[in-house]
Order: sequence, then structure tokens, then C-alpha cells
Amino acid sequence: MSRDHVEPIERSVSDVETPAGAPESAEAPFLDLLARGAAAEAYERPVLLARAEGRPAERIAALEHAKLLALRVRAELEGRRRREAELSALFETAHDLAGLRDVDAVLQAIVQRARSLLSTDVAYLSLNDPVRGDTYMRVTEGSVAARFQQLRLGMGEGLGGLVAQTARPYVTDDYFRDDRFRHTAAIDAGVRDEGLVAILGVPLTLGANVIGVLFAADRRARVFEREQIALLGSFAALAAAAIDTANLLTETRSALAGLERANEIIRDRSAVIERASDVHDRLAELVLRGGGVQDVAAAVSQVLDGTVEFTEAAPGSALEASRAEGHAVQHEDEWIAAVAAGGELLGALVLRGHPGLDPVDQRTLERAAMVTSLLLLARRSAAEAEQRVRGELLDDLLDARDRDPRLLRERASRLHADLDATHVVLAARLDAAAADADQEAAARRRLWSAASHLAATRHGLAAARDGGTVLLLPLAPGDTATELARRTARHLGTAVHEAVTVGASAPVRDLTARPDAVVAGYEEGRRCLDALRLLGRSGDGAAAEDFGFLGLLLAGDRDVAGFVDRTIGQVVAYDERRGTDLVRTLDAYFACGMSPARTKDELHVHVNTVAQRLERVGRLLGEDWHSPARALEIQLALRLHKLSAPLAH
Repeated sequence: MSRDHVEPIERSVSDVETPAGAPESAEAPFLDLLARGAAAEAYERPVLLARAEGRPAERIAALEHAKLLALRVRAELEGRRRREAELSALFETAHDLAGLRDVDAVLQAIVQRARSLLSTDVAYLSLNDPVRGDTYMRVTEGSVAARFQQLRLGMGEGLGGLVAQTARPYVTDDYFRDDRFRHTAAIDAGVRDEGLVAILGVPLTLGANVIGVLFAADRRARVFEREQIALLGSFAALAAAAIDTANLLTETRSALAGLERANEIIRDRSAVIERASDVHDRLAELVLRGGGVQDVAAAVSQVLDGTVEFTEAAPGSALEASRAEGHAVQHEDEWIAAVAAGGELLGALVLRGHPGLDPVDQRTLERAAMVTSLLLLARRSAAEAEQRVRGELLDDLLDARDRDPRLLRERASRLHADLDATHVVLAARLDAAAADADQEAAARRRLWSAASHLAATRHGLAAARDGGTVLLLPLAPGDTATELARRTARHLGTAVHEAVTVGASAPVRDLTARPDAVVAGYEEGRRCLDALRLLGRSGDGAAAEDFGFLGLLLAGDRDVAGFVDRTIGQVVAYDERRGTDLVRTLDAYFACGMSPARTKDELHVHVNTVAQRLERVGRLLGEDWHSPARALEIQLALRLHKLSAPLAH
């Protein structure tokens, strides 16, 4: 026995004073009784024998003292043996639960051990039936009355009803005289048949719900000690765990019902659980080593044997259903799990190629969505810090034009942006009017966040400005400012779920060498943005070159040569290559009110020659070249071409 176990015995022994002069041999008979595990009554015999033999009073006093010490040691040992038996029973029950195969056998063992350790006449366990709305006897031990064993009780009736209502243990030393609970004829008759008097009941709880009651009862009046109530409560917790485990097993088995070979299905089920465990380990490893959203999707794809993708644009009804229910939902042949944080919807994980998804795999997809949301939030925090840095750099390009070009270039390089490349300045703004100032501010924040994310992925810059957002994006070879503006409008509109209008500048170059280039480009982009909104093209994107001769008014650098080239450049080039006179013919045609007859007089050629030249013009400029809008632009281009001609010679 360890020192910890000896000290309480020594303290109890020290409470009794040893009479002066008592012989030490007085303890010997009691040590023998302790060694033999004799009954408590046997400890009186040495004292009675000494008195019968007329032993001296000192000897009798010493024996009395030794008897008290021995009884205390015996009581301490009995208590330790009892606690050891209780712990052993709890351990055995937990072991049974760990290897649960038959829930009835486990519950029966729990009731048997509870009855044995509490030394009661009867022990029994009742469970609630949510379908019928009552309580029924599930397991009994020591019961002899058939009616008692078959009792079904209404909710809230009897001692068990009081335990279920309060979720606390209750004990009565005389059942029929206790008025703390509602007596019913059926319950009282069953208890009377069984002959029960003292009853202890403790709740079986799963979470916050009481699912049943575990009872220990005697057929005589009895006071249950606090330790016994706690012990029965421990058995009740194990019983609840057994029932919960059994319910989970029942769900698993019901999911496998109807298949031809049960053993193979069970093995498949185990494989699914192993895959779920595997994906959980993979997801944890991904998070720890800084993996991304696509890494999570790839890991889940391997485990679920399908294709999992993260998207920000899943089918609306399915996405909202998943978000509201907190579970993955099926949409046609796909499974969709919302990726959300708080009240914000971040996107969804979409599983394709796996229309039949069992509950374990479904929970795996849902946990993957949760991990994805955590990754996105972490990335967002880092991205927001980077976005602020990108915004500060663009603000300096727009406002502080006297900054050192070398420092600007270094700051851009740290953000993976190249200020020496050709860029386009884009002005973006939301078109929908917000209901109040808070909603408008929230919408602007969403636009800035989406624009910043786009700028980071395109190695550009973005900043909030003038109630909207300004972006500085590199222009890829073969791309145009118009195409970039339209793509940006679509991308931002999809990201914020609102129409976003984007105006673009003409391509700008040498940003660090030309301090005013970004400012001029932003002003040009804003003018294009305002023109789009005035023309009713909200939600679209465009550059100055898209507005024909109006683009001259919108463009910051008044690109006259570019306008002329876009409008009649093919005709001018044709004349230069072939030595023809199409430009002069066009000019005369418009000067003569678009009359071929008057044009041939002006040019002193045959009317057929005029017709042939105009036919050639139509092939070069398109069939609609003489429509009012095109004709106006062509006349302006002809005038500008004529005005610029002397400068070229």
C-alpha cells in the first residue's frame, strides 16, 4: 500500500489516545482478525473474553483501544475495497462500451453492476419514446413483477418524471408517502407489485436532453448516501454513451440496409470512415503548412473519388439552402457546401461526379467547407494588409507626383508590380443606389475588396477614390483597353453581385518617368465612366476609343492620329499602296451632299468611276459606312486628315 493510502489510516488511528502503560501485545488478536477479514462482530470477542477471564482494567482498556483502532482500519480498508470495486466496475463498463456490439448487453451489465455495488434489491433503466410520447422500461435486474417490467408511463409521471423534468437526481426513502411527484394508478400499481419502498433515480442525458432514467430501489426504507448517488450517476453517463453509440450504429446500419451483401457494405463503410479520417488528417496538415483553397479541394477530391472545386458562383437556391441549414445539399448531380463565416457567404465547395453521397462523406465535404472558410479568412487578413499597401502606392502615384521614381519602382517590385510595363487606368463605380449610408459604405467596401483582389492577381494596384475604385492594371500583349475594361466590369459585378461600370484610359507607359501619366489616365477613365452612365450603359466597360469622335473629347491626350487611323486608316493606306484617289473621292462625295452625280462633276470623272470608288470604300470601311453616325465620324476624320496633311510634308 502506498504512503498516500496509509496516511488516512494513521490519522484515524491517532484520534484515539493510548492509555498509559498499556501493553503492546493488546493489538495482536485484532491484527489477526484484520488479516483474516473477520466480520465486525468478531472484534468484540477479545474484549469480552478478557472481561470473562477477569483481566486487569488496564488490559481491558488496552484491548478496547486496540479494538477501536482495528475497527477504524477495517472500515478504511472496506471503504477502499468498495471504491476499488466501484472503479473496477466503471472501468469494465467503459471497456464494454468501447467494444460495443450489443447495446442491450451493455445496458444489462450496467444495471447489474449498479445493483450489485449499491446493494439494492432492484435496479432498472427506462427510456423516453419520442414517437409515442411516453416512457418505457428498457432493462430490469432483480425485478419479479411482470406488470412492473412492462410499465409504460406518461411523460412527467412518477419519480422518473420528476428526474426527467429537472435533469437532476431524486431519491425517496418511502415512495408512497412522497408527494413531490405525481402519482398515477398505473405506476403505483407496478411499484406495489414489486414491493419497492426506497427509490433513487438519476437522469440519462445526451447534451441538454434527458433520454431516460436509471433507478436503484429497495423493498425497505433506506437512505442513499451521496457517494452512492454519484456512483449511479456515473453508470447513467455510461448508459447514455452506450445509447448514443448505439444510435449512431443504427444510423450507419440503416444507411446500408437493402444492399445484397452486408459484410461487403460494412467493409465499404469502414473504408468511408477511414477516408474521412484520412481527409481530416490531410486538411490539418494543409492548414499547418499554409496550404490554399485549391489544395483543400484537391485533397477532398481524392478522398471522395470525385471532383471538388471552390467557386464563388454556385446555384443560388442550393447555396442559400446549404448556408441556412449548415449542411451540404444536393443540386441535380452535384453536392454543394456553402463556405461561410458568420453572416458572410464566401463561396461554395461543389462536388461533381459523385451523385450518391453517404452521411460520412457528406460530413467530410462539410468539414472541408469549414476549413476552406478558415483559410479564406486567414488569407483575407493577409490580403487586406497587402491591399492597403497597394492602395497607398497608387495613392502616391495619383497625389504625390514628386516621389523618387527609384523608390516607387522598388515599392512596386515588392508587390510584384512592374511600373515600367504598359498599364491602363480604370475607374470603377457601383450603379445601384443604396438604401442608406451604412449600406452604401458596405457596398463600397465590397467593391474595393474585389478590386484589390483583382489587382493582386493581375500584378496591378487598386485604391478607393471619389466614391468608387481606381485600378492600375498591366495591359497584356494583344489586349486592348476596351477589352480590359469590359472584363473588369464583369469580374467586379460578379464579385459584388451588383452592376459595376468601368471607364478605361488609353494605354499609359513609363509611369515612373512620367509623374502625370497616372493622374491623366484616371481623369480620362472617369470621363469614360461618366459617358457610359449618361448613355445608359451602366454595368458596362469601355475606353475612349469606343466612343468614336466623342472619344477625342474624353481622351486626355486628344489622340487625333489614332482617331483618323481607326476611322479611315484603311482607305488612306489603300490610296498609298495603289496610288488611287479614294480619300479625295470620299471628301467630294460628302461635300456634294452624298450625290454621285454632283460628285462626278466635282471630280471630272464618269459617274461609274464614282460608283466603283464608293464600292471600294464600302469594302474597306464596312457596309454601314454611309449610315448617319458613321458618316459623321468619317467626315470628321477626313477634315482632321486634311488639316494634318501639311504637317506631314
